[in-house]
Amino acid sequence: MSDSDPIIYSVNIDDVQHVANQELSRQLSVEELKIVEEKLGDHMDWYGAIASAINDVLNDRNENSTLAENHLLQEGS
Repeated sequence: MSDSDPIIYSVNIDDVQHVANQELSRQLSVEELKIVEEKLGDHMDWYGAIASAINDVLNDRNENSTLAENHLLQEGS
């Protein structure tokens, strides 16, 4: 990956603090945020999430193509 590659998805401190507030009813300290930052990637199935999103896109395209083809067939009848 080069520096010019755009970011598709990211998690920022506000995202982490939002979850902390929901789960703990408090903000995380700077030290706790650093530890979460170090561990977060270990808990995410990046490959599975990307593969799932790709499959969703392909399935949606196939469904939309099928719907368009059916519509054209009905118009031709």
